[in-house]
Amino acid sequence: MDDSARMWITTVPALDADEPVVLLGHDHTSESPGERVISLLLDRGHEGEEGVFYLLPFDLSARYERTGERLAVVVTTSGQVLAHELANHPDLVRAHLPDLPGDPADDHRVTLLRREILTDFVPAEHDGEKQPVLLVDHDGSASVTELLTRFDEGEVGLAVLHAD
Repeated sequence: MDDSARMWITTVPALDADEPVVLLGHDHTSESPGERVISLLLDRGHEGEEGVFYLLPFDLSARYERTGERLAVVVTTSGQVLAHELANHPDLVRAHLPDLPGDPADDHRVTLLRREILTDFVPAEHDGEKQPVLLVDHDGSASVTELLTRFDEGEVGLAVLHAD
């Protein structure tokens, strides 16, 4: 599935948010090495509002990148966190560790996911901090409307990722 089908600029009415946010779809049934690791790391989140989990930036974070008219979001984790999680999942180490690239912006981080879309949207900043990225955790493929409906029904969760 292409990036534009898994990354959206939208509002999330269930969170009483009227400002658009960046929403990334995360398929927890994916065979992608990065998405499999993200699934493991989502268990490290701390629940806030019902169905909303907050991740520490050391565990999982996002970075915005703009190239011309394209906005990209790169989701990374700390190399230490990855090593700790993979120690408990040796099947992932053998099968997927070589497929996870280092993060060119930070030698201590590993890139798990990169998505980009064509948009003129500029993420808001509050007190010098960029707005977080919302990661919707679901199974299979779905439209943004389906995902938000499933969130309202308690069938999918949102993870809030600190963004640079």
